[in-house]
Amino acid sequence: MRSTLHGLLILLVCAYSSSAQPLSAFVDIQNQLMVWDRGMIHKADFMPPTAIKTGRTAIPFLDNSRSFKIYYNGSVQSVNIGFTNSFFATDNLVAYLNQKSLNVFDRGVIKNLTGVCDQYFVADSVILFLDSYKGEYRAYYNGKITTVESYIPDSTLSRLKVADNIIAFDNFSNLFRIFYHGELIAQEEYPVVNFEAGRNTVAYVDIDHKFNIFHSGQKYVIDDYAPLSYKVGDNLVAFVSGDGYFKVFYGDSLHTIGFMNPTYQVGDNIVAYKEPGGMFKVFWKGTTTEMENYLPANMTIQYNSVAYINTANTLRMFSEGEVYDVTNSELSNWSLNYDVITYQIGQGIFKVYYKGTEY
Repeated sequence: MRSTLHGLLILLVCAYSSSAQPLSAFVDIQNQLMVWDRGMIHKADFMPPTAIKTGRTAIPFLDNSRSFKIYYNGSVQSVNIGFTNSFFATDNLVAYLNQKSLNVFDRGVIKNLTGVCDQYFVADSVILFLDSYKGEYRAYYNGKITTVESYIPDSTLSRLKVADNIIAFDNFSNLFRIFYHGELIAQEEYPVVNFEAGRNTVAYVDIDHKFNIFHSGQKYVIDDYAPLSYKVGDNLVAFVSGDGYFKVFYGDSLHTIGFMNPTYQVGDNIVAYKEPGGMFKVFWKGTTTEMENYLPANMTIQYNSVAYINTANTLRMFSEGEVYDVTNSELSNWSLNYDVITYQIGQGIFKVYYKGTEY
């Protein structure tokens, strides 16, 4: 890991609610871990980390001696010395395991969730875990722990989706349930055929093969027939209906794109698709933007952005309704995280690109 980090910029992004500014971190030429936070550079550690993860509100890492530390709100907090064997960073949470003890770092506060955890799922704002002490599946959300299902020994929940701020699952009684905003909702009194989840949203085909969308606490029966395909993002569902129309449910409105069965991808707030004629387009928050007359092979989608290198060797970016040609320099590597692009030119030039500005 240390050799991989030498000379490479590691982009880790944080959108603070007050400023919506990105956060990035990199190992400089002196092998020190540096953090770019709201326009300022901070030294997070004197040596490169052995492991580091991306989060929007925090940067957790194992330092050179494998002590677990978290950069948060302008400073580094030492959590423990050599006990952490696994950790995860999402938009709002950092979860970590000390042996089988599951813990969460939430807005600067550390909380132990269970001493023995045999199954867990970490999302942006919610953690679902099997508390082996209490014999329950429990969910952590907004500082509180809620029981969502009693545990049956020698059996685990197998049909479940944990995404962003929502949990959807068939329980042990084969009843379809949704955990949303700290509440367990009895969505259907039978198992469903299939389902997918995203922020505030669950799409599913019910036992009668009707296509349904749960969004922000409301149920919408979208079609009496199952779709040919569907994918779920943040507050949106893209699908090809049974009669061959490509549609996007966004917010609480249904947008019909056209009669087609396109190649399409969904990432957070973005739907990227290629029309039958070859035109590559991006759907974002109700609007459609033409990007290229072909589908890029190396496309990355994150949050409100799409980035790729086009045939003119230009790093192009769609972000929040705008199109940017970032650079046409020969790049050693590049990445997109949380609407921010980082790229490396040659061996030692590192740059960050955010909302049309290069740093």
